[in-house]
Amino acid sequence: METKQFKAESKRLLDMMINSIYTHKEIFLRELISNASDAIDKLYYKSLTDTSVGMNKDDFAIQLKADKENRTFTISDNGIGMTEEELENNLGTIANSGSFNFKKDNELGDDVDIIGQFGVGFYSTFMVAKEVTVYTKPYGSEKAWKWQSNGVDGYTVEECGKDGFGTEIVLKMKDNTDDENYDKYLDQYQIQSLVKKYSDYIRFPIKMDVEHTHYPDDENAEPEKHIVNETLNSMTPIWKKNKNELKDEDYNNFYTEKFMDYMPPLAHIHSKNEGIATFDALLYIPSKAPFDYYSKDYEKGLQLYSSGVLIMEKCADLLPDYFSFVKGLVDSEDLSLNISRELLQHDRQLKIIAKNVEKSIKNELAKMLKNDREKYLKFYETFGLQFKFGIYQSYGASKDTLQDLLMWPSSFDGKNVTLEEYVSRMKEDQEEIYYACGESIARIEMLPQLERVKDKGFEVLYFTQDVDEFAIKVMMEYKGKKFKSISDGDLDLETEEEKEETKKTAEENQDMFKFMTDALEGKVKDVRLSSKLKSHPVCLSAEGSITIEMEKVLNSMPQNEGKEVKAEKCLELNSSHPVFAKLKDLYASDRDKLKDYTKLLYSQARLIEGLSVEDPVEFANLICGLMV
Repeated sequence: METKQFKAESKRLLDMMINSIYTHKEIFLRELISNASDAIDKLYYKSLTDTSVGMNKDDFAIQLKADKENRTFTISDNGIGMTEEELENNLGTIANSGSFNFKKDNELGDDVDIIGQFGVGFYSTFMVAKEVTVYTKPYGSEKAWKWQSNGVDGYTVEECGKDGFGTEIVLKMKDNTDDENYDKYLDQYQIQSLVKKYSDYIRFPIKMDVEHTHYPDDENAEPEKHIVNETLNSMTPIWKKNKNELKDEDYNNFYTEKFMDYMPPLAHIHSKNEGIATFDALLYIPSKAPFDYYSKDYEKGLQLYSSGVLIMEKCADLLPDYFSFVKGLVDSEDLSLNISRELLQHDRQLKIIAKNVEKSIKNELAKMLKNDREKYLKFYETFGLQFKFGIYQSYGASKDTLQDLLMWPSSFDGKNVTLEEYVSRMKEDQEEIYYACGESIARIEMLPQLERVKDKGFEVLYFTQDVDEFAIKVMMEYKGKKFKSISDGDLDLETEEEKEETKKTAEENQDMFKFMTDALEGKVKDVRLSSKLKSHPVCLSAEGSITIEMEKVLNSMPQNEGKEVKAEKCLELNSSHPVFAKLKDLYASDRDKLKDYTKLLYSQARLIEGLSVEDPVEFANLICGLMV
């Protein structure tokens, strides 16, 4: 029997198939099952127009068999089969797709789904097999054919005997090596797992003889083993069903089983999209964060299916980082897949799907916020931080998507409020959204500046997370209202009368303020009167783009070690506090003591802001001197 050679270009491609194109060897099973499904599809399509076929959908099946003793794996189908010519064209010339030609020759539209389009999947078998034998008998023919190859050395084709039409492929598995265990592809549980992972939603049953062990009640009796020809795949995916067929329990059971989460999700999104991009999506919002969610090891992404066949376990391009907590899947027939059906080419369709997915998630969260606030608060406590990072890391580009989902505790009632809620109850003449930063709500409520702002009747948002202020800095404003820190130098809370009084007092004491500024030796830009203090004697304010809170955050980051960031600070004094009168007396009578008091007030103001004392020894000595 003559051994036929692959064409030169096919030889090169076969070598690539075995060594380069596929990342995971286990993909061979997905490809063989997809090809078998295609073969059945072709005969099933014929049965719809040719009554002589005499078969309906329930008559078709794909059968798997693993023979550990002889180290062979067999897959068979009762599909259309191949003629000798088709064997030559489809298996002798790599990348010649019978499925593609079938669709073209029969003028089938996109609504008729044939999985295989490239004609290369069959050759993935040579990643795991040292010899591949194909027995095939085309429907309506008396002749059957045998194709055999051990890879790049070529192939043979000869007539053979075969019961029934369809195709049977036998893989003689490679010998195990130190690096690779090929026996695992003959293991019953491994095969079941791979079918479940990649081909669970192939529309025809995938069957295999599965061994079960029964243990009798009598402990002296021997366990009984029996074989059952089981269907391994679900066939109809949940996302292909109509929503009115499904209950929350169905969605939740699918989630906990598919995504290995013992807790039911907070919400699910089941959508069918048609138009520029046609796809089904089933998305879940988890009720808790994975243990590695806020670590660099966490991988975001949705499962990506093409016509029910798993293409990618985690397609990161389908989710923006700020929605990385979402789990679920997308199934589309419109994707531009690469030759291995293993990776995705980044095309327009994928971007359209991703945009639709993003919109669906945002709408679901907005609906939850509006209709079930307690559930949203639970969600936000777990994942809300990601929204703030999303705004900051996108330099505000994601602002429109995320701004109405943000929440912060507020001085209004101590509970979380949205920006929309804050703005809706702003005073008529209020132009800015006020906020305060601190390690905790308790620390913020001790800030001297807060007292005056609240006394004026303004609501204040409490920022307790490092990213808060960075996020609103890139947002800049919300519905025309700018954000304003209560620690800003120009808070502008005074009436015109108060401003005149402050200006007059400042002019009268300008020499003292200069002396105190000099005493601090460049630690502050200046010392001045405050418009934001009520009962406290002193506070720090900041000017410029770097605030005091941002200074703390930036200097705590490991990458900024050795590059200290400093806010441009001002020491502000309360002219109505008794300490101010004491300072004026000392300026007139004892400037050395005024210098010490200035340093004490500066250290006090730093402590109030959550900053460390720059010189603890000097601070302790000044306190002791004051006590003596």
